[in-house]
Amino acid sequence: MSQGQPDPSPSHLTAAMTVPSELETAADPADLDSASAFEPNAEPDTEPDAERSSSLADELDDLPDDVEMSLFDHLDELRLRIFYGLIAVIIGIIACFVFVNPIVHLLELPAQGIKFLQLAPGEYFFVSLKVAGYSGLVVASPFVLYQIVQFVLPGLTRRERRLLAPVVFGSTILFVAGLVFAYYALIPAALNFFITYGEGVVEQMWSIERYFEFVLLLLFSTGLAFQIPIIQLLLGALGIVNSAQMLGGWRFVVVGGAVL
Repeated sequence: MSQGQPDPSPSHLTAAMTVPSELETAADPADLDSASAFEPNAEPDTEPDAERSSSLADELDDLPDDVEMSLFDHLDELRLRIFYGLIAVIIGIIACFVFVNPIVHLLELPAQGIKFLQLAPGEYFFVSLKVAGYSGLVVASPFVLYQIVQFVLPGLTRRERRLLAPVVFGSTILFVAGLVFAYYALIPAALNFFITYGEGVVEQMWSIERYFEFVLLLLFSTGLAFQIPIIQLLLGALGIVNSAQMLGGWRFVVVGGAVL
């Protein structure tokens, strides 16, 4: 053996053979973690999804416009909203009183040519005030509804605000649909029944005040009865009743609407 080269003794050979095997069996913790991530039976980490859903629920329950206000500040704002609503109603009543004669003629059309009588002095004047009052309420109702929404909006969460637009627009559309249904279907059918029932026995001459009490009552009660779907929507959204309970009691709902 030449000088300067290490002696390949059995001890050196054994050490050289055992080193790679020891290096191969040495496990790095980082490698184990990365390897376990690719195991097919490893359970997925659901904590981020749970935290994300929890943060989303908290966000829906937040009050975006939450402002600290005292009781007197709330009363002042309520007084201001009521004042604006009353001003709108008064303006609507005045505008409808100016055009009350065309409105009266429009409401007389379902009577099929019945002759109306003024049985007391000033009866038509008070009827005109009543018709203008109801018509002014209808005309000013969008602005009044806007004032109500602006008053309650700061106290609503994001989840509750999602129901606000469907409730407002749905309620408006259903009320108008109730008025149209009463004018074109319900009132003519009711008047036709009363006219034909007394035909040949009594002469059809009606008091104009009693007639408009009857017509206005049917118009607005039908418009309110058409709000039943909105009430059902609110009851379901608040968790008071569910869809199964509503379907189970649909007969009572229909009868209640008919009674209204």
